[in-house]
Amino acid sequence: MALGEFNLFQVKSKAQKEKEAAEYETWAFPHGEKQKEILTSRLKELKPKESQQVMVIAFLTVKELYEAAVKDTESEEDAIKSLIVKAKRYKQIIRPKDLSMYIAATIADAGVDENCEYPSAEVLRERIEEIEKLRQG
Repeated sequence: MALGEFNLFQVKSKAQKEKEAAEYETWAFPHGEKQKEILTSRLKELKPKESQQVMVIAFLTVKELYEAAVKDTESEEDAIKSLIVKAKRYKQIIRPKDLSMYIAATIADAGVDENCEYPSAEVLRERIEEIEKLRQG
């Protein structure tokens, strides 16, 4: 393997970096800042003492894993099961005890349109319990 394959010396222009950051932000929150604010507010209702930055990083990690799992499976339940297995590699980012919360938030987020109408914290808690049963079983 050649050194160039590692991209150690890859230099990006300021414009390229800004473009990539904008593309990532569009993927992460396609409906903009309003979506991010509502989502983080809902997560704070579920876990009030957690740092917003920690929650967003964990949520985006689960979102990426979930999207990959959805492509590789035939049902939402299979995607969740696959995600649960894959998430074990990310224990430093996603605390195992919080995984079900982030999965529930990710599924809710996938169904959000430009109105950014997320389910209530209570509905998310019910979904978390359902996901916990999948994790146990």
